[in-house]
Amino acid sequence: MGASRLIERYHELKAYLIWSDQDVQHIVAAASVLEPHLSLLIDDFYAEIDRHPNASKVIAGGAAQIERLKGTLLRWLHELFGGIYDAAYIERRWRVGWRHVEIGLDPVYVNVALGRLRLGLCRCLQENWKGEPRRLDMTIQSLNKLLDLDLAIIQDAYRAENIAQLQRAERLATLGQVAGGVAHELRNPLNVVKTSVYYLLNARNPSSEKRAEHLRRIERQIESADNVITALANFAKMPLPKLSPVSVASVVHDVLEMNPPGTSIHVQTDLPDSLPQVLVDVDQIGIVFGNLVRNARDAMSQGGSLGLRGREVDGGVEVDVVDTGIGIPPEDLVRIMEPLYSTKARGLGLGLAIARAILERNQGSLRVISNVGRGSTFTVRLIASLNDGAGT
Repeated sequence: MGASRLIERYHELKAYLIWSDQDVQHIVAAASVLEPHLSLLIDDFYAEIDRHPNASKVIAGGAAQIERLKGTLLRWLHELFGGIYDAAYIERRWRVGWRHVEIGLDPVYVNVALGRLRLGLCRCLQENWKGEPRRLDMTIQSLNKLLDLDLAIIQDAYRAENIAQLQRAERLATLGQVAGGVAHELRNPLNVVKTSVYYLLNARNPSSEKRAEHLRRIERQIESADNVITALANFAKMPLPKLSPVSVASVVHDVLEMNPPGTSIHVQTDLPDSLPQVLVDVDQIGIVFGNLVRNARDAMSQGGSLGLRGREVDGGVEVDVVDTGIGIPPEDLVRIMEPLYSTKARGLGLGLAIARAILERNQGSLRVISNVGRGSTFTVRLIASLNDGAGT
């Protein structure tokens, strides 16, 4: 959390607890009462920690470290009763929480340790107070507010640092997945290129046909590698959609022309002219349907039927992409739209993740049902254009 946001948060919490200048006066006055007893409170604090292995295990430096920590706690208490709660004070409190995360201390022990310290401070005030009882009650109330503020900042630091650690771990895990996927996808075309280059360099008097064949192989494999890199780049930086009214039927027609399913697959479309136009980025939606059509084709390597059926539903249009392929097992069904998750022997597992990301940016959605051995149905939902009637 940035320093300015941290200070803003602290002031917000002070207002919530109705912290005032009078509270500051109470805290400063309490300092003189508590000062002679702070060392005993600190000894008790660390003696109790020593009785709890889950808390004491983070203190790996033995007696020398405990002495240093006692000094740190004494400074912390002096600051607590110093009456100056400025930006530097707030940042130091934040670092306490951050340090506890760094050493792996369970926040439960931070809460109860501060609770024990709170009880000790309140008890010392009650036992050694020389002034009016009403003033004592007000001072203890102010002390509780200040300790609650400190605990809130420490817990906020815990939360922020834990989130940061989780994000770092997720980034490393994703990096590992991406590296593995890219290595797998690029190794095959590079091996083919290497083989063809070896032939072209070492073959004795190869025919012009053979030379041309190997050059074509190299070209195809370079194109394959480029497609992998393009897919990653598209997923990493998806441009904002340029929305305009579009006919779903025309989009599907163009997609089928560019991605012919093959002669062994029977294609049937049912996209009535009465369907309203949809408000989408036509190029991005073409990518969605292109991915779905290619996936359906890959699921029917022995042939089958591909259906694309549209209907108007509650101010939008839904298009089912139905195949009679091998289907998707239940354990894969819940994950197939995750980036880098693939059920294919080859592939980065980005097609459906890209499709879902595109649809979300175009205010649409994607869902799927599937039966192993019977096929799958992917349903694309798009919003209808409000300024246009039926599609062309």
